[in-house]
Amino acid sequence: MNIMNLINALPGAAAQGLIWGIMAIGVYITFRILDIADLTVDGTLCTGGAVCIMMMQSGQNVWVSMAVALAAGMAAGMVTGLLHTFMGIPAILSGILTQLGLYSVNLKIMGKANQAINVDKFDLLVSLRYIKGVPFYKNTILIVSVAIIALILILYWFFGTELGCSLRATGCNDKMARAQGINTDFNRVLGLMISNGLVALSGALLGQYQGFADVNMGRGAIVIGLAAVIIGEAVFGKVFRNFGFRLLAVALGSIIYYFVLQIVIWLGIDTDLLKLLSAAVVAVFLAIPTWKGRYFSKPVNKGGA
Repeated sequence: MNIMNLINALPGAAAQGLIWGIMAIGVYITFRILDIADLTVDGTLCTGGAVCIMMMQSGQNVWVSMAVALAAGMAAGMVTGLLHTFMGIPAILSGILTQLGLYSVNLKIMGKANQAINVDKFDLLVSLRYIKGVPFYKNTILIVSVAIIALILILYWFFGTELGCSLRATGCNDKMARAQGINTDFNRVLGLMISNGLVALSGALLGQYQGFADVNMGRGAIVIGLAAVIIGEAVFGKVFRNFGFRLLAVALGSIIYYFVLQIVIWLGIDTDLLKLLSAAVVAVFLAIPTWKGRYFSKPVNKGGA
């Protein structure tokens, strides 16, 4: 095992972790703020990549392509939200239904199971080839880092507005929010739209980065997103208490996740087991609060003496 191979792989892992970090921020919005486990993200990640690449192949520039990808993700989130609020379908099942439908939609968008895009023929914003040996302003790590900081600032501002606070109140206590005159159904739809818009934006960047969009590229995305959220909270939770810093912690959690994956690959562990390991890590971290309360909390002395 050559340590230099691991060191050389870390910049690519950081870039990929940052791109998936945008997706993880979207997952954080539904999972932590709205208290919804949204499985739509497995479909919208591919939708973002498919729309962006097909738009660029049709002659649109990268910014327009990414904007349309963002809009497509928000539309998918709206479908999930309407299935949940207007049709009364449970949130988790609504996400599954939308994700299932998006498989066919993504195939129709691309015309086949995958579409490639060449960095030499198209002016991509990010690419695997923009990690080393390029001017600093074209470096993928720098560009995605700036994008994440900008997104965090926008989300920090938005969730400080009256609408953003009402959205947070909806996830915190639905009944109390309704008693205060808040339209909780609208807020759920809006939250799902914002979340899936960010996931699709991540997919658009990921498609450019890896040079192709594949109909299965979003499979297991919810597990990676949850892993990033939980790792970020576990590592930085006591340090980053401000809402904006919590979003940053989620992005950093995604980087840590991909660093760990690179170490696992470097150690020679069977890569077929990576998703199983990811699922196990998420399950353990999700169980920690329950274990703490059940097995490690001090019993309360009610006797007085």
